[in-house]
Amino acid sequence: MKKSDQSLGMNRPITRRDLLHGVAGLTTATLFPNAAAGWGEKPDVPKGYDLIDATYYPPKRSGLRGNHNGSFDVSHGLARKGQTDWGPVQSASNRVYDLVVVGGGISGLSAAYFYRKKYPKSTILILDNHDDFGGHAKRNEFDIGGQTLIGYGGAQTMQEPSDYSPIVKQLLGELGVNLKVFDTAYDQDFFKKNKLRAAIHFSSEYWGERKTVSYDLGIFDDYIPVLPSKLSDKQAVDQMPISAEAKKQFLRLLTTKEDQIPHIKGDDKWEYLYRISYQDFLTKHLNITESDVFKVLQDLSIDSGVGIDSVNTFSAMSYGGLPGWSATGLPKQESDEAYIHHFPDGNASIARQLVRHLIPEVARGKSMESLINARFDYSKLDRTESSIQVRLNSTVTNVRNTQTESGKQQVIVSYVQNDQAYEVTAEGSILACNSSIIPYLCPEMPETQREALAFQTKVPILYTSVALRNWKAWKKLEIGAVICPGSYHINAMIDFPVSFGDYSFTANENEPVIVHMERFPHRYGESLSAQQQYRLGRYELLATPFEVIERNVRDQLQSILGDGGFDAAEDIIGITVNRWSHGYSYWYNPLFDTIYENDQDSRYPHMIGRKPFGRIVIANSDSAASALLDAAVEQAYRAVNELN
Repeated sequence: MKKSDQSLGMNRPITRRDLLHGVAGLTTATLFPNAAAGWGEKPDVPKGYDLIDATYYPPKRSGLRGNHNGSFDVSHGLARKGQTDWGPVQSASNRVYDLVVVGGGISGLSAAYFYRKKYPKSTILILDNHDDFGGHAKRNEFDIGGQTLIGYGGAQTMQEPSDYSPIVKQLLGELGVNLKVFDTAYDQDFFKKNKLRAAIHFSSEYWGERKTVSYDLGIFDDYIPVLPSKLSDKQAVDQMPISAEAKKQFLRLLTTKEDQIPHIKGDDKWEYLYRISYQDFLTKHLNITESDVFKVLQDLSIDSGVGIDSVNTFSAMSYGGLPGWSATGLPKQESDEAYIHHFPDGNASIARQLVRHLIPEVARGKSMESLINARFDYSKLDRTESSIQVRLNSTVTNVRNTQTESGKQQVIVSYVQNDQAYEVTAEGSILACNSSIIPYLCPEMPETQREALAFQTKVPILYTSVALRNWKAWKKLEIGAVICPGSYHINAMIDFPVSFGDYSFTANENEPVIVHMERFPHRYGESLSAQQQYRLGRYELLATPFEVIERNVRDQLQSILGDGGFDAAEDIIGITVNRWSHGYSYWYNPLFDTIYENDQDSRYPHMIGRKPFGRIVIANSDSAASALLDAAVEQAYRAVNELN
């Protein structure tokens, strides 16, 4: 270990410890295997690690989470190596289930909820390959001096819920979700009353000079209600460690108000901006040519999962908040619905409430408020006598239609749990897993449908939750959210200030807080399609060991906050890295894909892929080509009704 690593706290064991009751004493090497094990080999998981009893509580596990080691080994064996033999197969149950759901995320849990509502006496088995339910809606917890910090490891927010369909609004109502609560639960004045602004951080490693410029390029507009920048556009650009010519061009980008495409009229402007990359727009219409300008901007399209050369201009500006809108000749954009509908653990609360409705014994209480501090008893998820079971650490390997001797159609579902192959029989099955794995689960599907399902290539995501002893440095430096061009994580921000039920967000800078950091790995400037970039980004995430990510977290936060008295070795209490190698559902990119006028055009791969196949139907957000909660719920509702 280098001396610099020790100064960052890399020798502190807490961040690499799996905070699971009963397993906390296990070694780093055991719990966080090397990159090779993470990519293709079975990790050295200790016996009893997946034993689900009353002490089992995944939200407290730290280190590499999300698509954690052990969750993808069987599916990679199936899809990458063509493995079909998993040893002797045992029957997992004497019963014939009414429904087997593959995937315990929001869509799978919603499907079980809708099915049970439709058929109150039905028996349902939910299978999931992870050690926790919720899909991307995962919960991160940290214990600091007897205080529990709650954060999110995936799905953040119910985005613009006023536009949700009646189906989704009814479900949320039945779960007890009152959207008006967030008007006060989310402290919309937190950043402003603490004088916290947005900033751009330039690291010395990438830029040759360490510099933090207190200026919001627009990335956090309508996202984090920070205090407006003190600096003018010119003052901010003058402070950037970029060339003199790059400063001139950057200022031109920020200050140009005249229409730069006046020859394109009316609705044709929208269409044009939808078909040209953001980088090409800057070059062709604002004469941006300096590499330093592109270096600042290239990764700031953020959750599109690609760089500015692979995202269309309209999306980059309207959704991503990148500068230049005033140069398009389009009217000023209307503000979106406030981005406040966020539980302390994000949409994990929706997943937890769905599970509590399906299996009330798992946690006390009924209200959403009682849910926040409720500790779930995971041993109640999969009881033999229960009519609804959630079976974790169970990777499905095959789903096939079959017939009884009397000619009745049924489904046989095969899965592997703890190295043992099992199968169950059901009257029907809903596949609420990633669409891209379905062709391997159902090889008897028509080739056209299998190809359509395989088209879905998810956006890889790294969501890192960092528990800090306090946020004094943030307060002293007067920053609350930072973008970091060229750094490992593209941003860092104090978590959403939400107090809900008995859970209270930090009251002052002397108290612990969670910092949220993001990385969207991609390849810039290599003329690759979005899907090609996503596949390479997925490989990067799976091949990167925790130690590398931890070092980047510590180094980056020290660089950003060091001038405020921050000490990475002392002030970082815990790190949970939520690795989603299969992250956001793929939405069609007009720079690479055919776009039709109707989102539900039957020629789209997601429309072809989600067709019923015998007694097998498909839910998941992939089947709507949307990564949002409402899409996942709506697809679950559709799938249940297709099983009539």
